[in-house]
Amino acid sequence: MQESARGRPDQGPRAASLTPARPLRTVGHGRAAATAELLGFGRSGATGRRLGAEGEGAMTETKARAEDRIRALPCWHGPVEIAPLEGGLSNESYTVTDPSGRYVVRFGHDFPFHHVFRDHELMVARAAHAAGFAPEVVHAAPGVTVSRFIEGLTFGPDDVRANIPRIARLLRRFHEEMPRAVSGPARLFWVFHVIRDYARTLREGGSRMVPRLPEFLALADEMEAAQVPLPIVFGHHDLLPANFIDDGTRLWLIDFEYAAFGTAMFDLAGAASNAGMGAEEAEMLIGEYLGHPPDRDFLRAHAAMQCASLLREAMWSMVSELHLYAPGVDYVAYTHENLAALDAALESWRTRFGRG
Repeated sequence: MQESARGRPDQGPRAASLTPARPLRTVGHGRAAATAELLGFGRSGATGRRLGAEGEGAMTETKARAEDRIRALPCWHGPVEIAPLEGGLSNESYTVTDPSGRYVVRFGHDFPFHHVFRDHELMVARAAHAAGFAPEVVHAAPGVTVSRFIEGLTFGPDDVRANIPRIARLLRRFHEEMPRAVSGPARLFWVFHVIRDYARTLREGGSRMVPRLPEFLALADEMEAAQVPLPIVFGHHDLLPANFIDDGTRLWLIDFEYAAFGTAMFDLAGAASNAGMGAEEAEMLIGEYLGHPPDRDFLRAHAAMQCASLLREAMWSMVSELHLYAPGVDYVAYTHENLAALDAALESWRTRFGRG
């Protein structure tokens, strides 16, 4: 693993762009691994073991087919140069340069088992651009989007921790302004529902983790009971460091698969835990966001939500063990990485705030 602070497996440095936030999740997003799935090489029930020569040949063929599909898109203004976007093991996203500029092409399916629906993601991406938060989507068709490339620094954990006031201001504006920008049905994100639904999916799929589901569900109940009432905002809900890009003047947000209405707490917790913030840094983030120091109840709820965020990520990986496949991606190892991080966060939460 190249990042210990809540990055996805093998997610190394990347050129800044509208890039996959995770090398697991969906083509052009990180977590999913759907280039192979989209073009005929995905399969259910596989974990992320490395392929041999036969699998490598399949991925070479997949890449060629993806490039053929890219060249056939109607949005180009002349000859194109195509390069795989670094950062994911499946080459699921590509940078494309034509005479008019540089773009990012992403491929992706709906993933109902992860509550991912591309029509919603596209609507949010367009709304986020209109509101000034995200790059422009210049073309979209079933299974593919084309967005403008953003020149800048794709954040890592250290960059997030070094820019806490800027991150807090960006999140506050996103939460307050996006409700007026989005359209269509009001989709809700509540992490405790996600955890319970993942448990159903894991049980129905015969996951190796079924014996631990009662433990996970009891923990979700405990963390949910620690929450405090907050206003409804429109949140991002996937704030890995690589979903922030700094162009030298301003910050951009990318990757809106999980964006929906909810409370601010999950974004504040996710931004902190994904960047490996300590208690003082997390308190600074909250204070900058609120405009005043948080009280003990808010801090307790935030620490509990960090635990819930890590539990959701671990269960995301468990579900991916059943339903996703990417050459070189080890979902089993990623599950255990997140469970270890959860154990540490839970111990910290109970030490600071007590049980229940």
